[in-house]
Amino acid sequence: MKKYVIMLMTVTAIVYAVQVGSIAKEAVKKGATTAEHQTTGKADADIAHGSGHDKGESLGTELPLWTVLPFAGILLSIALFPLLAPQFWHHHYPKVSAFWALVFAIPFIFVFKGVAGHEIGHIYIIDYIPFIILLWSLFTIAGGIYIKGTLKGSPAVNTIILIIGTALASWIGTTGASMLLIRPILRSNAWRVHKVHTIVFFIFLVSNIGGALTPLGDPPLFLGFLHGVPFFWTMHILPEMLFVSAILLVLYFIIDTIYYKREDKTGIQAVEKEPLGIEGWHNFIFLGGVVVGVLFSGLVKMGQVNIFGIHQTVENLIKDGILIVMALLSLKTTKDAIRKANEFGWAPILEVGYLFAGIFMTIIPALLILKAGEGGALAILIKSTERPAHYFWASGSLSSFLDNAPTYLTFFNSALGKFYPGIAEAQAVPQLIVKNVNYLAAISAGSVFMGANTYIGNAPNFMVKSIAEEAGIKMPSFFGYMFKYSIPILVVIFIIVTFVFF
Repeated sequence: MKKYVIMLMTVTAIVYAVQVGSIAKEAVKKGATTAEHQTTGKADADIAHGSGHDKGESLGTELPLWTVLPFAGILLSIALFPLLAPQFWHHHYPKVSAFWALVFAIPFIFVFKGVAGHEIGHIYIIDYIPFIILLWSLFTIAGGIYIKGTLKGSPAVNTIILIIGTALASWIGTTGASMLLIRPILRSNAWRVHKVHTIVFFIFLVSNIGGALTPLGDPPLFLGFLHGVPFFWTMHILPEMLFVSAILLVLYFIIDTIYYKREDKTGIQAVEKEPLGIEGWHNFIFLGGVVVGVLFSGLVKMGQVNIFGIHQTVENLIKDGILIVMALLSLKTTKDAIRKANEFGWAPILEVGYLFAGIFMTIIPALLILKAGEGGALAILIKSTERPAHYFWASGSLSSFLDNAPTYLTFFNSALGKFYPGIAEAQAVPQLIVKNVNYLAAISAGSVFMGANTYIGNAPNFMVKSIAEEAGIKMPSFFGYMFKYSIPILVVIFIIVTFVFF
């Protein structure tokens, strides 16, 4: 089976390269991008003067929808390889990720030259590197906090942990809350046979929906904050967040109670009782430092620096520096015994780093097409987005598979253009909040809530899955997660949310 899958990947790569070659031929015939940038070095000059990104945005009107094929390929690899060739995947998933990244990058650079290089540099310097630094710092710091003590793993105890995690997620981020509490809930349920559903509901609530109340909770809301949405405005979607959370918590308690009755209770009786306590508590100071760093980058404006033609803000670089220092301090000051008790290891963050490096590369055409709006291959989707319910499902559905931050920004700008065309963002955003608040609420809720629909909808999802598997829990496959849990549970709840709120 492994041989056939690899052959299929190879054929796909060849077909993709041939198709991209056809774009190059068309560009040459029209005297377009390829002829313009092939030998003159104009693209590099444009980038040096700051116009490269504008040209990159226009690529969205040129790229056909099939250019997202490598992105689909890496998603299918994540979904199918663990089922069809688990040993191969375990040892070679970085190579698979690199394969799909190169299938896209090589012909993309060949056809679009400097503009393509600028787009690739932009997504790694502006998005991927800060993304990994944030995840790594939170993963490292939370791994130094050991919540010790005997937790029974009963429906009541598990539900309380989920409630605490959901409440914390908006203030220390979905990643911070997930990394802080995933290990305690795993230890609490170590004696149980039925525990996969607990990890899935943890992903639903702590890794996603709980982050809906502040810009600290989830990246799309932070983008809204950077574009003029007041810090505490997101508290307006508290009713939606409480509604979804309450349904999920009640449903979880019922499901866990049914499973709990089937468990052999001698397992918990054999566990040696230990009083509750926290070791490595000083790491909460470093978590606070991460929060301060993120807030600093949103509140302070210090200009820009040019990194290989990419304009990055000084405040973001300082924020990344703060995060790195906080994580290094955590490593330096936390006893090895605490991390060992926490079963801390680097495998989960390495898996996220390798796989998302490929995902960020292959996602470029999808994001460019979205940025093109009605001029791109997804024009029919953009044009059909009219009512708040449409914005909720459009932003949410795409956030389930694409990066939810740019997806949020796409529909945020779409709403501004719909109601306030030609008006500067600084004046348009307050009007959107006052006169069409339900549209912004729909975009915000959709982008955050529906990140729980897939493992890749939000970065903590994949990290929680990896940590659970490292602890010996057989988590559902990519499609198993969707068809067994997110579609029958979350999608049904989101349909109800649509009728109640949007």
